[in-house]
Amino acid sequence: MRTKRGQQSGFTLIEALVALIVLSVGMIGIAALYGQGLSAGRTALYRTIAINLAGEMADRIRANRLGRASYTGAGANRPCGPGGGTNCTVAELAEYDVLQWRALVGAQLPAGVGTVTFAAGTPPTYTISVAWTDVTGAATYTIMPQIPAM
Repeated sequence: MRTKRGQQSGFTLIEALVALIVLSVGMIGIAALYGQGLSAGRTALYRTIAINLAGEMADRIRANRLGRASYTGAGANRPCGPGGGTNCTVAELAEYDVLQWRALVGAQLPAGVGTVTFAAGTPPTYTISVAWTDVTGAATYTIMPQIPAM
């Protein structure tokens, strides 16, 4: 004589396996979201650093307004910094600023490159660009401050 209980043997094992599969898919989804969150956080950090570096260069230009087109070069190691002991011209100070700033960009951003261009006009306009390699590919941040001579 068979009972209903005997006919349903093994059904709870199938339910457990299905629940395990559903749980596994959910955990994989959570891991993927966690990875995307880390990536987005890193991207935001790099963008914040780029914004700060571009603003720093604009501040350096504001402090030495007469340097003008000297900010567009590759920069030069001049004894203009603290403890340098010599007086520099505005062009030499601009070259020193560019050298220091580009070193900061390269140190703080992955494959970071900073460029400055100058367009004479009324008022003079500088284009300050910071480029780096991000998780999603190449990224760039650009500002165009208008800084008149005093």
